[in-house]
Amino acid sequence: MEYEGSEQFTMKPLSVKELKAAIAGELIQGHDDMIIEQGAYRIKQVKKKNTVLFSKIKILNWNDLKEFFPLVLVTSQELTERDQIDQLSVIKVKDVDVAYWEFINYYRDLFEIPVIAVTGTSGKTTTKEMIKHILSKSKTTVSTESTNNSRTAHLHYLLSIDDQTEAAVFETAVGAPGDVEIAGKIFKPTIGIITNIGAHHLNYCKTIEAYISAKGEMLQALNNEGVLIINSNDENSKRIEFGKYNGRIIRVGMDSFCDYYAKDIKYINNGMQFVLRHKRKKYKTFVPGLGRHQVYNALAALAAAHEVGISLKKARKHLKTFQTFNKQLQIFTGINNSVILDDTWSITTTSLEAALNVLKDVGKGRKTIAIVGTITDLGSWGYIVHKQAGVLIYEIGVDVLITIGEHARIMAEQALACGMTSSVYSFNNKILAYELLKEIVDENTIVLIKGDMYSQAIIDLAYSLRKGK
Repeated sequence: MEYEGSEQFTMKPLSVKELKAAIAGELIQGHDDMIIEQGAYRIKQVKKKNTVLFSKIKILNWNDLKEFFPLVLVTSQELTERDQIDQLSVIKVKDVDVAYWEFINYYRDLFEIPVIAVTGTSGKTTTKEMIKHILSKSKTTVSTESTNNSRTAHLHYLLSIDDQTEAAVFETAVGAPGDVEIAGKIFKPTIGIITNIGAHHLNYCKTIEAYISAKGEMLQALNNEGVLIINSNDENSKRIEFGKYNGRIIRVGMDSFCDYYAKDIKYINNGMQFVLRHKRKKYKTFVPGLGRHQVYNALAALAAAHEVGISLKKARKHLKTFQTFNKQLQIFTGINNSVILDDTWSITTTSLEAALNVLKDVGKGRKTIAIVGTITDLGSWGYIVHKQAGVLIYEIGVDVLITIGEHARIMAEQALACGMTSSVYSFNNKILAYELLKEIVDENTIVLIKGDMYSQAIIDLAYSLRKGK
């Protein structure tokens, strides 16, 4: 087992005696009363004194670590005379992997606090940040940082919990099957959220069914007995196997049977206004950020905050001051006084559909142009998913479609095959696209640019359009 993650942890201080008991180890060198304040699982991650290092390999050069002494080593290796070093405490265990997980379980069980885990194809970072924003107004809250949600960062976030922490909210992504389940074993969430399930990371999940199952691991993460918040209007979420789940399900959406639902949704002041309904009560609510998908994010965040004990009156008040993310449907004045919707943070079919609907809604009475880049992490499903995206573009409709990239061309071809009569252009780079846009946009044009943060062509084009360069 290889441990990955952030380079340094902050944790509640533990004594060697406490750690030794937790992992059923034997102290063969050093002192029981030494205090541990950091954790690491690779030598290069040891950056401070009083660190516990779980290592399966033999340490060959202690000189590189001496500046960080006192140090605690958890190992299954036999010691030699060269390992007899002052201020080095050594705990011997049979299996370092087992000891590592025992340490994780011990540390997590030290804290009886609400822990919220958020997953989903789109909206998980926004929903997590909304929850953090609301909770942090009245509770000491820890969370994942921005979009750093990989399996490799989980231990860092677990160890960020200490005695002052009153709540935690962690984002749990799916890069491959097992990701959410492993996150659950580390975080042991009390509340789980699935924002939606589209088509993504099929290079590892292989099929849509496997991807849905991977997201559905949230039930196991909750030990089949926690509180699950789910989007009742998301079709793929309905395909999760709930047979063994004995916990409580909170449904959010647009229908009156939901526990929290939204009515009278309107675009207003770079955000969405709606009436939140819960237990026969109505709450006029505003959430910054454009699109009905933002309302779903807000519903999940409000439900989670309310479940933790924040009144809906306070939660709604705090939600008003939420700051949306850079490059997520941000509005700019563009070339020729056009309006630019910059949505170049990421792209999936789910987020593409949401962005196109925003373009359609706010672009009424104006010429609408959609610039769309390649959808990544699809593996052998790339062709099929790009065709599905083409169908979405045709069904929602735009006045002009421009695709950037070889795979994105599939969307354009499919939209035309469906009967799209709008103007359609496909380019392999940004240069020709920009030259075309200079000719066809004016003050009565709204341009959506949708792509991935790792697509330099899309990023550069978005910058050029909004700067008018």
